[in-house]
Amino acid sequence: MTDYINEYFEGERPLFNEKNANIINTTFGEGESPLKESRNIKLNGNIFKWKYPLWYSKHVSVEDTIFETMSRSGIWYTDDISIKNSTLQAPKLFRRSNNIDLQNVHFADAEETMWTCNNIKMDHVQAAGDYFGMNSENIYVDNSSFVGNYIFDGAKNIEVHNSTFVSKDAFWNCDNVTVYDSTINGEYLAWNTKHIHFITCTIESDQGLCYIDDLKMDNCKLLRTDLAFEYCSNIDAEINSDVMSIKNPISGRIHAQSVGKLIFDDPDIDRNKTMITLDTDKEQAV
Repeated sequence: MTDYINEYFEGERPLFNEKNANIINTTFGEGESPLKESRNIKLNGNIFKWKYPLWYSKHVSVEDTIFETMSRSGIWYTDDISIKNSTLQAPKLFRRSNNIDLQNVHFADAEETMWTCNNIKMDHVQAAGDYFGMNSENIYVDNSSFVGNYIFDGAKNIEVHNSTFVSKDAFWNCDNVTVYDSTINGEYLAWNTKHIHFITCTIESDQGLCYIDDLKMDNCKLLRTDLAFEYCSNIDAEINSDVMSIKNPISGRIHAQSVGKLIFDDPDIDRNKTMITLDTDKEQAV
């Protein structure tokens, strides 16, 4: 292994095609693509100041490292990368990359980050920015928080535990999503999605949970959620709270403590195909 310790590099591609290296307490200044096409690299205590630091790289380990704002579009087309205990300030940091493991990572500007990536694991991750995780697949999330709209738009095969989402239009156009023990706040949740399952979750969503095929909810609360389930089919929902209003569900079963308004205003929907049961008689049909 080659060791680079307390170094400073600038200019374009200073360590291009670097292989089998330990890079410690080193700063990469102005200059694009400092580690393009690198292999078997261990990074610890470094700072990246400029664009495209890790493109087309393989087998990269990163710890206690800072990606500054101008290190944007930093990790594209890379395979097998782990990042721990690091702060990522730049947007668009991951694109078309595979086998990503993030632990205790803070994305200060996660706009358009983690697009079209595969095999992602996130543990104690904080991400703030719109369109995080778009069109990515095979995602595992635990103890993480996301603030920003359109989270995981178009993503597939997602499993989430113990996490928080503050996001308009989260989980749109998704396929095969399971969320456990999490809180989701934001309007229009999960439209146009197939096979989504919420287990012991707290959800607040104006017009949330619409246009879904195969929606399951176990032991969930819907707080201040109105006009829910419109054009949803194959519903199996066990809700341990009141629901402000339910509108035009297509088929399935919904159980709630009460429903403020039950609305069927589409004559093409057969209300008998959805079984709705309540703990109280507060329902007002419209």
